[in-house]
Amino acid sequence: MTKVIYVRHGQTSWNKAKKYQGHSDIPLNEKGLEQAQLVGKRLAKENISAVYSSDLSRASQTANIIARYHNLQGIKIKGFREINFGLWEGCTYAEIMALWPDSLTSMYSSRGAINAPEGESFIDLKRRAKGALNQCIKAHEEETIVIVSHGGTMRVLLCDALQLSLDKMWSIRQDSTGINIIEYFSNQPILSLVNDTCHLK
Repeated sequence: MTKVIYVRHGQTSWNKAKKYQGHSDIPLNEKGLEQAQLVGKRLAKENISAVYSSDLSRASQTANIIARYHNLQGIKIKGFREINFGLWEGCTYAEIMALWPDSLTSMYSSRGAINAPEGESFIDLKRRAKGALNQCIKAHEEETIVIVSHGGTMRVLLCDALQLSLDKMWSIRQDSTGINIIEYFSNQPILSLVNDTCHLK
């Protein structure tokens, strides 16, 4: 069994402005850094063997803060990046609806096959994130690890664990530094926690 503690990154200025971030490398803002410290303290008593993250700053900053509580260094893996939103990055939902209403509606209502203009689909995201996850699980049998990633990436991995189609991913809330825990027993994932943010209260 490998216990995987998934953590969404802390808040950024684009999160606050409700802008699509995707592959844009936006760092944590002041509140995000505070949230990362709080989730780090929350996980300080866990017996963690490794802390992995997306290679984007908002995730790697959060991971490094968590890792310091365990005398570890965060390990960046590009496969855990957020979905590439292409031309939508830096835009708000309202701005995207004004320019690409049909594309946005199709993307959210499909089973993951539709991509943003010059971006990638959620099926693409699932493929690369699942590949990265499998490598981590293989390297840490009978251990506990942390993976710091993004809202879309974690929703996709949670759907995969629960055998849900990707059109169900928007029913899973993922807040800044929300914690999810999945225990992987061979090919049987067991979900034990979703979007826990009690450390922020």
